[in-house]
Amino acid sequence: MTANRSPAVMAQRAPAPDALDYFPTPPWATRAFCEWLAARGEPLSSFHAWEPACGEMHMAHALGEYFEEVRATDVHQYGNNGLCDFLALDTYAPWPPVEWIITNPPFLVAEQFIATARRHARRGVAMLVRTSFLEGQDRHHDLFASEHRPSHVLQFSERVGMFRGRLIETGKPDPFNLDEKGKPRKASTATSYCWLLWLPGHGDRPTELHWIAPCRTKLERAGDYPAYPDQWAKIAPATGGLFA
Repeated sequence: MTANRSPAVMAQRAPAPDALDYFPTPPWATRAFCEWLAARGEPLSSFHAWEPACGEMHMAHALGEYFEEVRATDVHQYGNNGLCDFLALDTYAPWPPVEWIITNPPFLVAEQFIATARRHARRGVAMLVRTSFLEGQDRHHDLFASEHRPSHVLQFSERVGMFRGRLIETGKPDPFNLDEKGKPRKASTATSYCWLLWLPGHGDRPTELHWIAPCRTKLERAGDYPAYPDQWAKIAPATGGLFA
């Protein structure tokens, strides 16, 4: 998989409809999961992965640092992603198999994404979800107390900053969120996230809970976050600079 990693290019986006519940994934959160897998001895560089809700490719690019090949698709055309309605996958011509399916699914259809991924992944499935996804009587009955329960839950010890429709580095000014004076607020979140993982051979054993230690600053890379120059230009005063 190849793509232009320029923040200026990545800022030329096609916004998703609100119904798609698009919250881009910071690349470091994907790297944290891949590092956890690699530490278990998973030969990721020999495997193919599929990111079926790829959005603007932030997770797919990070996966491409670890996996031999990454298939990146979405139901919406954001840029150079492939088009595929993952939840209608069985109506398509057969797709080439992959070992791993890894994504940040839309919250309201996460269970459907899990079921579809488990049918089509040869090796493992990983879903990045809000920690509140672990709650719910219906999910307890249908997923967590059933033979379909995950083999592992990987809880982040630090907050993963995800914001609707844009990717902003935690603690940095967010040009899409302005205060009453028209100046950007710093990006922050009160939402907690975890990875749900399904590995073969886990059988009837209880789900294992692990914590991902703080690692954001270690795993962030230059170029991870779009510059959004058009948005900054829009809010900058005509004279005196942004914070005049």
